Amino acid sequence: MKISKENAEHYLWGDFCDGWQLVKQKELSIIHERMPPQTSEVRHYHRKARQFFFVLSGTATMEIDGEIIILRDHEGVEVPPNVPHQMMNQSDCVVEFLVISQPASKEDRVLTD
Repeated sequence: MKISKENAEHYLWGDFCDGWQLVKQKELSIIHERMPPQTSEVRHYHRKARQFFFVLSGTATMEIDGEIIILRDHEGVEVPPNVPHQMMNQSDCVVEFLVISQPASKEDRVLTD
């Protein structure tokens, strides 16, 4: 079956952020997320999950273990397990990106702040 934002499972998170679960398996999760301007996720890490963040449109700011990385259209970054990180949209435009987690990260999240 073909999957898109129009037919994927949708959820809200944070400050008016959206997520669409494109692949939802125990060993693999792919989520299309949307962050309005000036929003952020809470800083956290995953015990087992390795994640890859890939920006589809906009400019995202990632803090990974104290290092700030700016991601623009069609740029991505990998975050290994046990590494604290935080996705932020510090711009004045919407950011859309993919989060690919292996294994799925839902039950694996540890807050750091």
